[in-house]
Amino acid sequence: MFYILSWFLVFGLFALWSLTAWAVYAVAVWSVSNASALTGVASGVEGLRLPEWLAPWVPPEIAQAMTSLLAGFAPVFESLLQTAPALTGGLTVVTWVVWGLGSVLLVLLGAGLHLLIAIWRRHSGGGGSGPQSPSQVAA
Repeated sequence: MFYILSWFLVFGLFALWSLTAWAVYAVAVWSVSNASALTGVASGVEGLRLPEWLAPWVPPEIAQAMTSLLAGFAPVFESLLQTAPALTGGLTVVTWVVWGLGSVLLVLLGAGLHLLIAIWRRHSGGGGSGPQSPSQVAA
């Protein structure tokens, strides 16, 4: 009975693992595919200002340096967002590899549980099944 319960647990975890991998893949592909729609968003960095309540506490040189630093990174962000849809093919491979590794670990978990149950049953006297030794018959 313990064997059935342990393998039922492993198969349940396997189904949950597969569903999770599929859902994460679907969300990742959707977000990468729609990343090109965000082009032009990075160019709005120049319009960023400090909140009014924070402006008196930050030296103007630091605020100006941060704004110019963000404006310098805007073209890099634009190019990354435009090339993001090309990453979906690699995302598929990564998802399959991660899913496969997780699946192998779950099968190893099941085999380990199976082995532990076998050792436990052997140590506790066999659980009442199978041939009995002469010492068990005499008792």
